Amino acid sequence: MENERIKRPAVDALFALPCACQNLRRLTRILTRIYDQELRKAGLEVTQFGVLTALSQTGETNQKRLSAGLAMDSTTLTRTLALIRKQGWVRVRRGEDRRERLIGLTQAGKAQLAEAQAHWERAEHRLRQGLGDAGWKMMKESVSRMTESAMAA
Repeated sequence: MENERIKRPAVDALFALPCACQNLRRLTRILTRIYDQELRKAGLEVTQFGVLTALSQTGETNQKRLSAGLAMDSTTLTRTLALIRKQGWVRVRRGEDRRERLIGLTQAGKAQLAEAQAHWERAEHRLRQGLGDAGWKMMKESVSRMTESAMAA
């Protein structure tokens, strides 16, 4: 288990950063490493897991809606979709408008997502331990408010 630990600097190595953007980007890099470490055991990266999760919640949808809902750059989403489509986890079909492409989970994608669930839960647990229940709830509420505020800006 020790070999699986993330190589990380001591918390005291962190220094103050001047803006919300830099602080949040640093935080997301750390979080991504934690989730990737766990999800890698299920053959996924956090971005792939996010797209599969979004598709499981939205059902079949087009790329524009998926990109907007994830607040993900279209190019990044295209690249991620190509990888998970190659794995057989999503399918793409024509919509009513011949130009529209609808993306949906395949049975293999649903199975992959189910397999990854326990690994995702371990990552969540690792983070939740440090924050406690009250801190976890406050973090989720703060992130939601910041996301809405940033979208409005």
